[in-house]
Amino acid sequence: MSCRVVVLLSGRGSNLQALLANIERHDIPAEVVGVISNRPGAGGLAIARAAGITAACIDHRQYAKEPNARAPDAEASPRASFERVLSTTIDALEPDVVLLAGFMRILTPEFVRHYSPRLLNIHPSLLPDHRGLDTHARALARGDPIHGASVHVVTPELDAGPVIAQVVVPVMTDDDPESLAQRVQQGEHLLYPTVLAWYADGRLELGAEQIRLDANVLPVTGMRFALDELSALTPRGTLARGDDSHSTCSRGDHTHGGHAHSDHSEVP
Repeated sequence: MSCRVVVLLSGRGSNLQALLANIERHDIPAEVVGVISNRPGAGGLAIARAAGITAACIDHRQYAKEPNARAPDAEASPRASFERVLSTTIDALEPDVVLLAGFMRILTPEFVRHYSPRLLNIHPSLLPDHRGLDTHARALARGDPIHGASVHVVTPELDAGPVIAQVVVPVMTDDDPESLAQRVQQGEHLLYPTVLAWYADGRLELGAEQIRLDANVLPVTGMRFALDELSALTPRGTLARGDDSHSTCSRGDHTHGGHAHSDHSEVP
């Protein structure tokens, strides 16, 4: 049985599309069993439905004014209600790993404790640089010669979980935030499938404080690749198509220590 993946997104789903393309080529022994969005118009939902994948929208705005007399913090009640429905929907899909792919909601530690460290995010910077929003503009304003994207385990502190892997792209003298974002996104579409392949092949040991790949502890930057290096590899790390054997994720023995937050890009 292949690794079961649930993807949470809020936008057009370009990273989802890249993951599905690699899975369809049998480069990743995984199956996306569900795609969930908090926005009804998210393009990623249409991609999922076209691929015959369970797609669900849980519109967080429907919970914005829900009263909860038991909650001392009025602001916490709508979020907790939203997350109860979200977690129930995810759990019904029985995922081995949950991938944030531009999911524009902040998730509470109580929510992610249930999934950590199997909750991963892709962030558009070379962490720990440029946590949070507007990463491309900030990289240009600081004069960074390189930029990129990071896949990391999600933790309570914003964009601070251990990094699994990064892709590095050059910053050109004529770049603006849009052109730099396009280059980084090319790297994201190669990096996320690579990390998922490692996990699905049983090569990754995830933790809230450190990561092991092939039993070796990774450095703070994780595995770092240039864009052209990733372009030359399949997600499973070979120059040509790997064998067609499908490894399986071990299920039911995941560590649930540690807490997590969502990705970098939402206002509470």
